[in-house]
Amino acid sequence: MHRLFAALRPPEGIRDALIDTMEDIEGARWQFDEQLHLTLRFAGEVDARTADDLANALSQVSVEPFALAIRGVGTFETKGRVTSLWAGVAPCEPLAILQRRVERACQRAGLAPVTRKFVPHITLARTNASTGPIGGWLADHERLALPEWEVERFWLYQSRLDAGGAQYEPLLAFPLTA
Repeated sequence: MHRLFAALRPPEGIRDALIDTMEDIEGARWQFDEQLHLTLRFAGEVDARTADDLANALSQVSVEPFALAIRGVGTFETKGRVTSLWAGVAPCEPLAILQRRVERACQRAGLAPVTRKFVPHITLARTNASTGPIGGWLADHERLALPEWEVERFWLYQSRLDAGGAQYEPLLAFPLTA
């Protein structure tokens, strides 16, 4: 079985700037450079044949390269408790188009549709009940604005869970083309 997802990988300068925000919250599990990505679609556990079908379907996704920019930060919550901190993405119609085409490719490969609304973000930290206060960090970074970068490809990643958290391995790159 393979645990797969399709994602964008920000360039090194953007990742460095995101890493520079990762401080001042006791107990936050900050992401490593290798973990910084924007998920387009989580496929989950799939067998080898479905993984091949997915790779084939994703190779047929066609979208022109486009610019993307980080704007602001936020949190995700479960049952009123913050579970993660993230950097947001400026509204971008080409990103929405890419995500919808990736979703359709996943469905063509036999995956069930995702019904949750797409919220483009890059996870910066995981939190739990022992994590210190986050309000100061949110206030310090609410106006986070990083330079635009050109998105020229997306990736199919494999995720492996171990005691240290998730390890992400890029498997295939899919160039964006007109």
